[in-house]
Amino acid sequence: MRQQIPETVSYALAKLRQAGFEAWLVGGCVRDHLMGRTPSDYDITTSAEPSETEAAFAGERLIETGLKHGTVTVLLGGEPLEITTFRTEGAYSDGRHPDSVAFTRSLREDLARRDFTMNAIAWDGGERFEDPFGGRADIAAGCIRCVGDPRERFREDGLRILRAVRFAAALGFEVEEETAAAARECRGMLARISGERIYAELTKLLTGGHVLPVLTAYPEILCEVIPELQATVGFDQRSPYHCYDVYGHTVRVVAGVPASAELRLAALLHDAAKPACFSLGEDGRGHFYGHAEEGALIAETVLRRLHASNEVRERVTKLIARHMDQIHPSEKAVKREMRKVGPALYFDLLALIRADNLAQTPECAARAAGIDVLEEIGRRILEEEQAFTLAQLAVKGGDLMAAGIPAGPKLGETLDKLLELVIEGEVPNEKEALLKKIKM
Repeated sequence: MRQQIPETVSYALAKLRQAGFEAWLVGGCVRDHLMGRTPSDYDITTSAEPSETEAAFAGERLIETGLKHGTVTVLLGGEPLEITTFRTEGAYSDGRHPDSVAFTRSLREDLARRDFTMNAIAWDGGERFEDPFGGRADIAAGCIRCVGDPRERFREDGLRILRAVRFAAALGFEVEEETAAAARECRGMLARISGERIYAELTKLLTGGHVLPVLTAYPEILCEVIPELQATVGFDQRSPYHCYDVYGHTVRVVAGVPASAELRLAALLHDAAKPACFSLGEDGRGHFYGHAEEGALIAETVLRRLHASNEVRERVTKLIARHMDQIHPSEKAVKREMRKVGPALYFDLLALIRADNLAQTPECAARAAGIDVLEEIGRRILEEEQAFTLAQLAVKGGDLMAAGIPAGPKLGETLDKLLELVIEGEVPNEKEALLKKIKM
């Protein structure tokens, strides 16, 4: 059954056609429609030049910030809808943006400038499609193929290389052989792309449902944007606990954690320091002392370069720094861990540890069952509102000062000590009992 497009989109197409111009849906919304998915947004391309588009929507609220590239944004029903003139593009001197654009009345010329065949299909919103490059056949075959010469497409805009593998991870498609070869060959173009754009595509790639085969197939592309991972590729761990090299283990951990950007970034970088921390024991086994702490430092560097937010950096580096924690299955031990990392991050940490174990040998994978116990204990602590943070402590700094402890370092030390006694079960979390304890 054909999906209905939103009324505002139908209205916009009709307005342009009534004014005598061609109007087509194009890009991701067409691809999603053909795959039976509900598009998240819609883009319209038209033979109308920007001034003609504005005239067709006289009386509507317009945003003109994209006019030099041919885009008029029309607000319909409070939602923005981008309408872009058919155009051709000049050379890409910076490897990212065209030096110039020229408007055209030819839909085919407009489609020819696009990245992949699956994104170069125009749809009238009804039964008609314009598909000069075989995009529908490629979608049906699950194939990502560049429009025209893939090397030319990638040299125009290096970000397309990362987009190709991101689409593969998100859609479960294969990158066509010549396109894949060109992506590997041209991967140096990624050095011209800003950290912000790399980060946006990388997180979409990592959270894709088919991330494992893509990261396995394209380590050189991933290492182009995160060179800190290059040493992990093919690095033999010399360990009876690991049946994969560091990179092979890493990508399995990425696929093994829930698909949140923070968790998958932590999984991607959790063992980045292993090659640098490697030592060979007298028994011939590899050891990686301190790799968790060093990995957190590497992650900080990577995420700063990619302009990740402070919150993301803090959470990811904390997960990596603590992913080797050995947590005893007891309420005391779990509360101590939750105090260190926070209640929300505690469960993410367990997810990372579980995936880490499952990506080792079958014998190590058996340890993952113990994570279920730690999760259950953690949930019970939260449900019962057991205290493990200073905010939950029944006494505050003002109570201690009223009891005679002056403001300063001793006040903080006393609060920490009281919380430790509560966590250990030596004193109930009750104001009277805690104040009595400090007088002893």
